[in-house]
Formats: sequence, structure tokens, C-alpha cells
Amino acid sequence: MERMFRCEDGTELFYRHWPASAAGAKGAVVMFHRGHEHSGRMQHIVDELDLSDLEFFAWDARGHGRSPGPRGFSPSLGTSVKDIDTFIRHIGKAHGIPASDIAILGQSVGGVLVSMWAHDYAPRVRCLVLASPAFKVKLYVPLARAGLKLLHALWGNFFVNSYVKAKVLTHDPGRVRSYEQDPLIARPISVNILLGLYEGAERVVADAAAIRIPTLLLISGSDWVVDLRPQHAFFDRLGADIKEKHVFAGFYHDTLGERDRHVALDSVRAFIRRIFGQLPVRAPLLDADRRGFTKAEFEMLQRPPAFVRRASYALTRLGMRSLGCLSDGIRLALATGFDSGSTLDYVYRNRPSGVTALGRGIDRFYLETVGWRGIRVRRRHLEAALARAAKRLHAAGRPVRVLDVAAGHGRYVLEVLKDLLGPDDRIVLRDYSEINVREGRALIAALGLQDRAEFRRGDAFDCDDLARVTPRPTLGVVSGLYELFPENEPIRGSLAGLAAAIESGGYLAYTNQPWHPQLELIARTLTSHRGRAPWVMRRRTQEEMDDLVAAAGFSKLDQWIDEWGIFSVSLAVRGTE
Repeated sequence: MERMFRCEDGTELFYRHWPASAAGAKGAVVMFHRGHEHSGRMQHIVDELDLSDLEFFAWDARGHGRSPGPRGFSPSLGTSVKDIDTFIRHIGKAHGIPASDIAILGQSVGGVLVSMWAHDYAPRVRCLVLASPAFKVKLYVPLARAGLKLLHALWGNFFVNSYVKAKVLTHDPGRVRSYEQDPLIARPISVNILLGLYEGAERVVADAAAIRIPTLLLISGSDWVVDLRPQHAFFDRLGADIKEKHVFAGFYHDTLGERDRHVALDSVRAFIRRIFGQLPVRAPLLDADRRGFTKAEFEMLQRPPAFVRRASYALTRLGMRSLGCLSDGIRLALATGFDSGSTLDYVYRNRPSGVTALGRGIDRFYLETVGWRGIRVRRRHLEAALARAAKRLHAAGRPVRVLDVAAGHGRYVLEVLKDLLGPDDRIVLRDYSEINVREGRALIAALGLQDRAEFRRGDAFDCDDLARVTPRPTLGVVSGLYELFPENEPIRGSLAGLAAAIESGGYLAYTNQPWHPQLELIARTLTSHRGRAPWVMRRRTQEEMDDLVAAAGFSKLDQWIDEWGIFSVSLAVRGTE
């Protein structure tokens, strides 16, 4: 069966559906093809696995097969990862198969996309099967990656043709012929995707401990296309209690399309049968603040580094407190904290300013660091989540009554909702800082929203106080707050207060920071709003954050995350929708 599904940006992608041939189907396998290929070339996997009581699905990724777009192109790797999340949600709604009854199979580039999705979105799928994931594509030209990155920066996006020939993918003559003759095989790949593949793969391999989904990894021993070392490193770091690795000597890159692929497919069949034959057991990560790898990382950041690194960070701090003070943004952050509401409001405005042209240049560089770029993307995603929740409430004939428990200046809430408010809608903003309350009230007045919005001083961690908020909200917001506190108990209390306050069927928009490439730099050089103390953060994996929200009685509906995997925004409903 051939179908289409609609992505977040409105693009419709093609997919194939093979219904179960046996009665009483109990789940599904969703497959993601290699780069340059398409879903039609996965038909043999459906036939040869012979899992008759499972349904099968496979998509054509953007720019591949019968899906639209320039061949080999996606707006970004993050867009394609978001497409996976949308596809799995579509299967749940259109075919009635929940994620918990789905096994995921990804090959090569598809394996990287699946791994990034598992890391960034923390899906509750049954298991992962990764066949020769392309964590590091072999580029045989010296300095090819650096050269492509430079050309991309100078010229913008462009396409390169794959050097891979069918004969280095498989020893199977039939598969070689079909690859060479298939009109839907697309040899070009967009440079933004190729570079994004490297960056995304490095991140997910480094942080594989965050993935706890049962995983089977298949490695081709004579792979000419990808480096095997990151595959082994990924497996070693993988956080799953159930994980298997099989290395097939002599196999080329197309592991599941090799001449002797039956041995690989036998291991896939046995693993899927094993996982579906037992009840899924997953202990929630409610105590990850007391044990686990993010706790160990947090403790490491609290210890002084080695002498050379300590000296390097001392020079960075000196530079920020001397020449850096020519930048208005750095000077403000040094005075109020790099995590303060005032600093975030400045970053949101994104207008470089400073003393002299040098100061403005420093400020421009400061505002373009990856963390602040991610913060601005987080704001756009939060605005999308708020708008979606408001439209759903209005569609259900319910008022939009917003409660933001730590609003900073409240700019993102006020600006996105001011044109969506109806006569019965209301916004209540709260913050513990008197500065934020004062500035937030001034912003409400400047936007002419005095009759619809108010700013109160309040503690986001006071469970009883939150539970008594009136009018009872239908949309709760907590943005950029929980990431600043390493312990989970205050977070659980805050979420319990929100659950008591928000009406049944109301929504909660919440943020998280599952990854940050500059975590140590921040801890060694920047100060927080809490008494100018070092800004040391404990990351929460997306799974941990979702578990805390679920424990409070909310069900996650959707999620967005930036290209770098730093800041996520999720939308949940109190109870079930």
C-alpha cells in the first residue's frame, strides 16, 4: 500500500505500508533506508524477515524516491529527524499502532537519523535495529570535510555526487544490478546534509549513554563506506540494558542486502522476536540527579580542572571582564548573571551594541555563539508550542488562560499570544526576581495588554502556591528554569503544583537542555544569577525530563529541538487528549 503523510512544515512524504499477513497483528517494524536509496529497495527485508504478525512501514526521505524536493536535499538534518518523529506519530494516529509497539530499523544514513531521534526525542519505541550506521563516512580525499565546510561557508549550499559504486555495497550481483538500473537512486547529496551528518553523528556517539532503548547493532566487517570505530564506540557507550552487537566478517556496507544476508536477517528476526516476546520494562529516570552519567558529569564540572585548562579558562574570564566589557551584552550578563531574565531578553532582541565599533563587533560575536543561537531557536519553538495549544483550546471552545511560572520579562509569551487572545483569555506571568516583575509589567503596558495580562511575583518551586493560582490556567509554561537546577525534587514539586493548577485537558509547554557542546566552558567562565556563582549545570536527558513530567500526570504530545540538539521544547496535556 502506498500512502503520504504531512510533515511539520506541510511537506508530504511518500511511504509504503505492508499489512501483517497473519491474524492478530501485535505491532510494527518501521524501516529507514540508506542514503541515495528509497523504500522500494526494502521490499526484500519484509519478505525475508517473514514476521507475518507484524506490520511493516518504510518512507522515502525528503529528496529521495517518490518524496518531493531536490534529490539528496533536506533543509537540515534536524528537519529530517523531526520528520521521523512526525512519521511515527502519524502511524500511531492513522494506523492505530502506538510507539510502544514499534520496532525501528535504520540502515546507514537512516541509522544515524534514527539514533539522533532516539537521543533527542526519547521515543518510547520497543527497540532499535541499526545496520551499519554511517556515524563517520569515509572521505578518501585528504581534508575533504574541512574543504567542504569552507566552501559551504563561502558559497552557500551545493551538491556533490557520491563516489560509492554498487560493487562496494554488496557482493550480491542482483543487488548490484538493481542499484545501477534503479531510476530512483539519487547520487547527489546536499553538502549541508553531509556536514550535518558528521556533526550529528559525533554528538550522538559521544552521548550514546542517553539512549536506553533495547538496541541491536549490525556491523559489516569489510565496510568501504563508513568507519567502524564510531560504531563500536557507540555500542560501548549505549545506555540500554538490552543491547547486542554482531560483526559480519567480509560484509560490505549494505549489511541487509549482502549476498549472505540471511545470517544478518536471522539475528534481526531473533532480536525482534525476543523483544516483542517480553513485557517492556523501563524504570523511569526520576532519581537521575543522584546516580548516572549526567550526575558524574556534573560532579566533574564542580572539580577544578588541570593546571593548563585552569589557566586557559582564567585568561578567558580576564578577557571577558576587560575587553569584553565593551560589549553591552557581556557587561549586562556580568552584572545580572548569564542565565538571568535580563540577559535572555537581551539575547532575544539580538541587536548587537557596545562601546565603539570594537564593542559592537564583540557583542555580535557573543550573540552568535551556539548557545545563544539555540536560545533564539528555543524561543521560536516555544512560540509554536504556545500557538498550537491556544488554537487547540479555542477549537475545543475553552478559554486560553496562561500561567508562566518563571517568565523572565515575559516577552515570548506576550508577543506570540497578543494576537491570539479572545475576550475570555488571560495571561498571568510570574517570576521570583523583582527586576523581572518590574520589566515585565512595563512590557505589558508597552504592548497595551493591561486588560488581558498581569505580572505577579511568585516562586516557581512553591507547590502549594502554584496550586492556588487563580484563575485556573488551561496552559502552563515553564521555560529555561528547570535546566538551571541540578536536583529533581524541586522540579517534581513545581510540576506537582502545575498539575494541581492546570485544568484537566489543559496543556503544559516545557523546555529542556539534553546536550550542550560548551558545558565546561560555561561552568569555568560564566556566572549565574544566584550570587554570581559559577554557572554549573547538570544536563537532563530528554527521557529524564519527560519522565518527570509524566510522573506529574501529563502526557507528551509533541516536541521541537534545534539543529545542535541543545534546547528542546515539548507540549504535553494534563491527563490524555
